[in-house]
Amino acid sequence: MNTPLPPADELALIDRELGQLDARRLYLLARRDWLLRQPAPLVWGAPAAAAAPGRPKEASAPGAQNLLLTLGAVLLAVAALAFTLISWGSLGIGGRSAVLAVVTAAALVTPAPLLRRGLRSTAESVAAVGLLLTVLDAYALFAVGMPAADADAATAYAAGAAAVLAAAWAGYGRALPALRIPLPAALLTAQLPLPLAALAADAGPAELGWALLATATLDLALAASAPARWPARAAWIPAAALGAGALLIGLSESAVAASAADAAAPAALLAAVAALGVAAAWRIPGAWPAATAGGLAAVAALGGTARPELAPGWAVVTHLALALPLLAAVRVTALPEPVRLGLARAGAGIAGLAALWGCAAAVTALAARLRVLDEVWAATTPAAGVPLAQPGVAAPVALLLAAGAARWLSRVLPGRPEPAVMAVALGWGGLFTAPLPLGLPVAAVLAAQLAVTAAAGLLALRSPDRPTAIAAGAVALLGAGNVSLAALDGRAATFAVLGLLGAGCAAGAAYGPAPRWARSGAAALAVGYATALVVALSALTDLAAPWWALPVLAVPAAVTAAGPRLGAQRLAAEAAAGAAGLLALALACGDAPVLALALALAGVVCAGSAVRADRRALGWAAGVLFVAAAWVRLASAGVGTAEAYTLPVTLPALAVGFLRRRRDPAASSWTAYGPGLAVTLLPSLAAAWGDPHWPRPLLLGAAALGLTLAGAHHRLRAPLLLGGGTLAAVALHELAPYVVQVVDALPRWLPPALAGLLLLAVGATYEKRLRDARRLRSALGRLR
Repeated sequence: MNTPLPPADELALIDRELGQLDARRLYLLARRDWLLRQPAPLVWGAPAAAAAPGRPKEASAPGAQNLLLTLGAVLLAVAALAFTLISWGSLGIGGRSAVLAVVTAAALVTPAPLLRRGLRSTAESVAAVGLLLTVLDAYALFAVGMPAADADAATAYAAGAAAVLAAAWAGYGRALPALRIPLPAALLTAQLPLPLAALAADAGPAELGWALLATATLDLALAASAPARWPARAAWIPAAALGAGALLIGLSESAVAASAADAAAPAALLAAVAALGVAAAWRIPGAWPAATAGGLAAVAALGGTARPELAPGWAVVTHLALALPLLAAVRVTALPEPVRLGLARAGAGIAGLAALWGCAAAVTALAARLRVLDEVWAATTPAAGVPLAQPGVAAPVALLLAAGAARWLSRVLPGRPEPAVMAVALGWGGLFTAPLPLGLPVAAVLAAQLAVTAAAGLLALRSPDRPTAIAAGAVALLGAGNVSLAALDGRAATFAVLGLLGAGCAAGAAYGPAPRWARSGAAALAVGYATALVVALSALTDLAAPWWALPVLAVPAAVTAAGPRLGAQRLAAEAAAGAAGLLALALACGDAPVLALALALAGVVCAGSAVRADRRALGWAAGVLFVAAAWVRLASAGVGTAEAYTLPVTLPALAVGFLRRRRDPAASSWTAYGPGLAVTLLPSLAAAWGDPHWPRPLLLGAAALGLTLAGAHHRLRAPLLLGGGTLAAVALHELAPYVVQVVDALPRWLPPALAGLLLLAVGATYEKRLRDARRLRSALGRLR
């Protein structure tokens, strides 16, 4: 250790610092002794955690205080209720009035001095009790002054009492502004007088709606007068609830109106709701839901007067037509933003509901075409030209109007993909279903729907907007499927529709500027329609359905032959060809010999495709198909010998393994020969154990012995272990009857004794056995 100071100077510095540390230590020890001799002071208001530092706080002081005050207020309220409702009869009228008056006055006056002393929470609790006592005073007055009043009179009294209490509590809250309970209580109580008065007057639903609306108007006026003050800023909550109640009453009454005259009263209520909603959104920032409710009410008011004179479907169209102008509010900059947003959303909501109704009607009409599957080519099923049961032409009109609105919104809101997607979907729905209710001939309906489907497909191929293109492709696929289903009712229609759709899909797959995903989908559909045409042509012949599989397999063969010439659409076309091959096999399942032939032909197709370097994996599929064809053919011939099924698999597998070992000498014998040997040895061993005759065990044992010797000679682990295990199992099977006879002849105590001796011998030579086991493992490890 080197320092810049001389040794003498450094030693003096260290001695000086040690002396300072000793002096500081002596001072701290003396201070500690003095503190220990002092008595522990009692500190008022110290937190509990100071006396017990390790003890967690379970409740704060304000929390405990508020809990106690709340419990006290609740107990006082319970006592007041018990006195009023139970012990009332023990006092006279004067005594009862005096007791309630004194207690109520004391409860209402006490918060003032408590607030001056800074006891705000206590004042709040006492004030809450006082407000409850005023309610009990009102009940007492009713019980004394109107003992025989009927229900209407009781409701009228409740309305008046609510108004008086609301005014009194509001004044009390203004007199003591530090209290937080009176003003919200007054606000809630003020919601009751007008609705209760309407109920007391036996008013109908419309009058009750007006009462709710008037109360909501007062609430909104309060909210708009002081939006930053409490409780005025919370007045919009009851206003929204009461306004929604008035809106629902108006809608329900308008829906059940039997004539335009009957719909006038609900229309007036809805118009007032609309005006109030727009006014609220105009005055209160961020109140766009009020404008939305106003827009809905305005449309319902105008459409409700016309609804009784219209058919149900055209009533929907009328409401939609009235709602569409609301969408234009989004472009009117003179309106406040909440009003613009609310009205636009109201129009969009009504348009969405009308579109859902139109979609439901269209789906019902298009789903009726499923009836053609009951009897294909019957030429009797009304596949087209059937008018919609209800609402007829109105459903396509509603869909087209909604599509036009969505298209307009897509131009107004260029950054949002949803309007354009909705425009494509709804426009296709309207145009596709428009021919159905017009009573046109079947050929005209199918031609019109094919044209709409082709237009949607062309849009999917040419649209630069990906969401729009995807939506167009989806509706084109849906339309093609529905038209194809409808065409199954007649032979000529089937071939015409399938041919046209297949040709169109092939042309789309060849359209170079289209996106890759669209061309791939068109290629897959083209293969699918080719398959459908082949099935339809096969149905014209007198062949049984299983024989249809053979011409269907021509489609996968053609796709395989085309191969690389398909370009980027090759994968999609081959996937569709694979589906066609599965269809062919499914058709052939009814006849075992035909199924075997179809499996073999499918294997040939896969083998032909596996010739190409990028499709080598299909060679495995070809092998599986060939094996399955052989098995099905053997099963159909009644062959029950297991080796007839396994040897055709084992021999090629061993040949492949031999070639693999020649190319890669480091390959494991398990990889090269294990699967092929196991395919025959294991099923044959299972069959030999259940075979009472001697030829199978003898042949299997001889084959296993040969495999064991070959594995030992060539030092291959898989043949050695599989052959040896099979040979041991066969030998055990042959010796099992004799072993059973010997065991039956021996005394019962002999097997346990022999087992005990064996365990002792193994234990005595444990170390030698471990060494031998290690040697055996090493010998097996040297095998390949």
